Amino acid sequence: MIKKKRIVITGLGTKNAIGGDVAQFAAALKHGVCGISEIDLFDTSEFRTHKGGQVKNFNPRRYIPEEFSLKRMSRADQLSFAATMEALTDAGLYPLPESIKEDTGVAIGGGAGGLFEAENFYVDLLSKGLDRSRFSRLSTIYCASSADRIASNLGLLGPKATLMTACSAGATALGFARDLIVNGQARLMLAGGVEPMCRITYAAFNALKSVDEDVCRPFARNRAGLSLGEAAAILVLEPLEAALARGAKIYGEILGYGVTCDSFHMTSPDEKASGAMRSMQAALKDSGLAVENIDYINAHGTATPINDVTETRAIKEVFGKRAYSIPVSSTKSMHAHTLGASGALEGIVSLLALARG
Repeated sequence: MIKKKRIVITGLGTKNAIGGDVAQFAAALKHGVCGISEIDLFDTSEFRTHKGGQVKNFNPRRYIPEEFSLKRMSRADQLSFAATMEALTDAGLYPLPESIKEDTGVAIGGGAGGLFEAENFYVDLLSKGLDRSRFSRLSTIYCASSADRIASNLGLLGPKATLMTACSAGATALGFARDLIVNGQARLMLAGGVEPMCRITYAAFNALKSVDEDVCRPFARNRAGLSLGEAAAILVLEPLEAALARGAKIYGEILGYGVTCDSFHMTSPDEKASGAMRSMQAALKDSGLAVENIDYINAHGTATPINDVTETRAIKEVFGKRAYSIPVSSTKSMHAHTLGASGALEGIVSLLALARG
């Protein structure tokens, strides 16, 4: 049997509603800080709700060196590139050595991409007219722009991918990045997710009436819906041998992951929780772990009436009696539901729990 290459995480970077960096994020999580408040990025007066997990007062120049142009970078691009700079610095890999750029890749999960800029362009179009509107604002509307910016700015020549698997995108990107290294297609991977606030997303979830007017309450009996947020979360992945050889700080190891689809409904999970069950079972099989080896579950925990009960059912089905003794929590009541970034952001939460208790 061929021994599988072990892949570890050596760098973390994030921008979210309760943390301008990983250190702030860790402190805020530990003290139960809530970053869900009134949105001021755009006018919410016509919406049913007005709160969200916005990254307030974000100044990209505080995090992105002057050598990198911000021109034609969307909010998503800026958030993800800022998080990338932190992750690489944290890993002791910035500036990235020229010798490994050819084998360094990027895998980013996302959703809205540059829709916020597209919305602003449309507002300008209505107020200023066609001749005075800046069509360059549309150059980063596509979701793949963030991965493009990271790769091109850093001169990376390895694999580059953007994954749009809704709320699992950030987590899927981490699993995909691990596979690329295991299969010898990359030496180092920058992986994670990014999701910006925008009117279209906020309007869509309001139309579904799935947003809590106040602050979301995952797994609470009186939960009334989710809270929408924005974030970027980037992790540095590399083989264990390489990390040990250069004396890198190691946060944890990716042992396995699972990807499934329940083919049930566009916005609601299968009531029998088949997708979530099979995904967790696949992750356990891939990792070689048994249910007895699991000591914590970071749940999706969106605080919608359907998700939380379905997810609870899936956990009980997969873990049996162990489900009643394994700690389970959702941190969305602090940083909100960051959609395409949530899997990567909550991956950082889990790693911080391991590293800092």
